Amino acid sequence: MATRMQLCTFIVDDLLFGVDVMRVQEIIQYQHMTRVPLAPKLIRGLINLRGQIVMAVDLRERLDLPPRGGDEPPTNVVVQGVDAAVSLLVDSVGDVIEVSDDSFESPPATMLPRYRQVVDAVCKLPHGLLLLLDPERAASSSEGGPVGNLGYGR
Repeated sequence: MATRMQLCTFIVDDLLFGVDVMRVQEIIQYQHMTRVPLAPKLIRGLINLRGQIVMAVDLRERLDLPPRGGDEPPTNVVVQGVDAAVSLLVDSVGDVIEVSDDSFESPPATMLPRYRQVVDAVCKLPHGLLLLLDPERAASSSEGGPVGNLGYGR
């Protein structure tokens, strides 16, 4: 019998992503960020989350998508990584959904490489395709190098 997984969903551009709800520390509105000199462009800055320094990664930049339009700021989805928490900047947050493990498939060969680098699996839902995001790979540079360990504490 297949097990069920709960996913926190969010939208970036017109793409629906999900991440295991057990990896999500919290979801917060846009926070003031301190820029990091010489950091890759996908690093929007650092936020102070009740004394915890958290790196903010712009998923639009990571996925080579057009900049966010309008005046609406992104939302921070703070996820626990291997070494530290990372904030993923997303357009909007959706629902927590429950999906059966056996409904996931490997990313299709036709998927663009910039998406394949960060997507573990895909799931067909009645209203579209859900992309299961790997937070560690999403927080790495498109060349594969880590950007998550900038020498700042956990």
